[in-house]
Amino acid sequence: MARQLPYHAMKEIFTRFRAREPEPKGELDHTNAFTLLVAVALSAQATDVGVNRATRGLFAVADTPEKMLALGEEGLIDHIRTIGLFRNKARNVMRLSRILVDDYGGEVPSSRAALQSLPGVGRKTANVVLSMWWHFPAQAVDTHIFRVGNRTGICPGRDVETVERAIEDNVPVEFQTHAHHWLILHGRYTCTARKPRCADCLISDLCQFEEKTA
Repeated sequence: MARQLPYHAMKEIFTRFRAREPEPKGELDHTNAFTLLVAVALSAQATDVGVNRATRGLFAVADTPEKMLALGEEGLIDHIRTIGLFRNKARNVMRLSRILVDDYGGEVPSSRAALQSLPGVGRKTANVVLSMWWHFPAQAVDTHIFRVGNRTGICPGRDVETVERAIEDNVPVEFQTHAHHWLILHGRYTCTARKPRCADCLISDLCQFEEKTA
């Protein structure tokens, strides 16, 4: 595990990320807070491409919790059976839809605690929704961010909570809103798991990874 990079290196890294992609976007298709919540919940152990393929038809007919309940669990399964763990995910989506209708007037709550109280919604999912929909600087640590953070020294930590805290504590505040997306995209397309593309990396001179590829 790399040591935490100093402030001047952190600022330079995120300055470069921002110059390359000023307004990074998440890659899950959605039209409102509810469809975003469902898409993120479905994306666990699945690719964004696979989720988008499944939800294209789903969200055309069920883009609110009320419509999702009307569709029913079997109807939902028909749309998402290509996604891993689809039965358990369908059950959770139906349960959270019922709670949203009964307890929140059909609206998705904008607090982390309320989001995490919903079936199938953990801290990472809650943080993604808070970040992407409400533009709150919540740092959702997935496998990409965990890998990038520990390889580079941007946000090292032995567990996701420590990495999340390292981002919040060490990334300059002007970059906090988009830090989550910059790090995910960097891990997905450049700092990949098996063979990182170090020769194409715009922060390789600042990265502490000792086994850089040519």
